Amino acid sequence: MADLRVDLGGLALQNPVIAASGTYGVGREYSELVEVKKLGAICTKTITLKARSGNRPPRIWETPSGMLNSIGLQNDGVDTFIERDLPFLEGLGVPVIVSIAGNTTDEYEKLAKMISVLEGVDAIELNISCPNVKVGGAIFGSNAGMAAEVTSKVRLATSKPLIVKLTPNVGDIVSVALACDRAGADAISLINTVLGMAVDIETGRPRLGAVVGGLSGPAIRPIAVRMVYQVAQSIDVPVVGMGGITGPADALEFIIAGAAAVSVGTANFVDPKAPLKVIEGIDEYLEARRIDSVNRLVGAIRVDNA
Repeated sequence: MADLRVDLGGLALQNPVIAASGTYGVGREYSELVEVKKLGAICTKTITLKARSGNRPPRIWETPSGMLNSIGLQNDGVDTFIERDLPFLEGLGVPVIVSIAGNTTDEYEKLAKMISVLEGVDAIELNISCPNVKVGGAIFGSNAGMAAEVTSKVRLATSKPLIVKLTPNVGDIVSVALACDRAGADAISLINTVLGMAVDIETGRPRLGAVVGGLSGPAIRPIAVRMVYQVAQSIDVPVVGMGGITGPADALEFIIAGAAAVSVGTANFVDPKAPLKVIEGIDEYLEARRIDSVNRLVGAIRVDNA
């Protein structure tokens, strides 16, 4: 076997494949179907300080090569996560990345402090695709200044590896990534979902209760690969690539474009074994080409000069 180990900003993974936030819960249901311990890591569903009921239904709509969702960060809050979910996660034998979100920088900071003292947490994912209520609902990750501010505040609140997850719904994702890098991020994760909408032509109503939602799945993969390539060329910390990965070839695209690790999300709803198949496929690819380490593929893209 080839060496699949990677170092993600101080987080050691046995392989570069992570179960993406929002699609794997805490692994409880999947653990009954697959060997979760074979994953590189699990990134939990995003948690907030207080419980959230999420957006009004309908909250899911299938699209060609993807799906729209408007879950609205439904979760039971950090206290319930610590009491009920973290003990289960600790028993899985796989690194745990806890995804956090807040309405203000102070909420992010408080959450990070609470999570940082827990031994069962190996890293923090900073989900900055959330509205900042203090600035009229603007998304934290929508501009470099706000992204840097929240990253810096959380960086001071934790010594855990800090992975900042970016939204693609911006004009210049490289500037946002650079700002987070300089503010203390240990890794950059991208992309989150692409803003989209669907309409029922019979009723004239939106397909989602919240009108708009996040598009994920294979439909967004070319966008994600492009953004990973651009960001990886511009920052000094590792990149986690995601967006429409359904098999090994998809994951390898991201890695060759510059991703040190990848996350599998929407594909989990179709095939619970998708992340494990990706791991096996990456290993087979390396073996077939006599490449001794997956790290040799990271950023190995060959771009001819014009």
